[in-house]
Amino acid sequence: MLSGVRCLWLLSQFDFYCGMSLKKVNLWTIHFYFLNSEFIAEDGNEKFWQFLETVRELTIYKQGDTEYSYYNLILKKAGQFLSNFQINLLKFALSIRAYSPTVQMFQQIAADEPPPEGCGAFVVIHEKHTCKPNEIKKLLKKANKRPRPYLFKGDHKYPTLKEDGPIVVLYAEMGTRDFVKFHKILSEKAQKEEIVYVLRHYIQKPRSRKMYLSGYGVELAIKSTEYKAVDDTQVKGRLDHRM
Repeated sequence: MLSGVRCLWLLSQFDFYCGMSLKKVNLWTIHFYFLNSEFIAEDGNEKFWQFLETVRELTIYKQGDTEYSYYNLILKKAGQFLSNFQINLLKFALSIRAYSPTVQMFQQIAADEPPPEGCGAFVVIHEKHTCKPNEIKKLLKKANKRPRPYLFKGDHKYPTLKEDGPIVVLYAEMGTRDFVKFHKILSEKAQKEEIVYVLRHYIQKPRSRKMYLSGYGVELAIKSTEYKAVDDTQVKGRLDHRM
């Protein structure tokens, strides 16, 4: 009976009804390690790259795994860099896809380049594109004569002391073979301070499956239930004047 009364009270207070579940359809289907990596990046750039090293070949060995087991595997990897409290925060962040806008932003930036056709990963070196790792050396030769790219606040730069070298932006899906090929070359060059290596998330063929996100777009229109004192003589006077 109490719940029924509470339900009626809610109906009187809000333009809403009991038992209603609001969900907003979102077409972003982001891999867990993308979202994990963005969460870890907030704890430090070096931790981001350390986490990346632990998951860089995960999709190669993922064949046959369920999404739930893969999710648990990613959390286990993240646990190497996070406390138990942070892991709980990460689970919550994953449940509401808190970092999906960031990852989607990188996907949109990649689409604006645009990506070379048929490439699972590609690099941009001062306005020159390639999806062939063996062409990196050639594109670096005259890179400084071309305009330097604009870097965003959320970009992931490989830890290095040199900031004035040619900027190589890698668009790739971490954990894939294409990513591993590029990352090996670029990380070695960054360690030698030959380049500034920047990574941006990119998926060649995002899945189109719909995803439901909780907590987005919910609005309650609250009605005013306050009683306001009004001087009847003034109200009567205004009515008489109109008549």
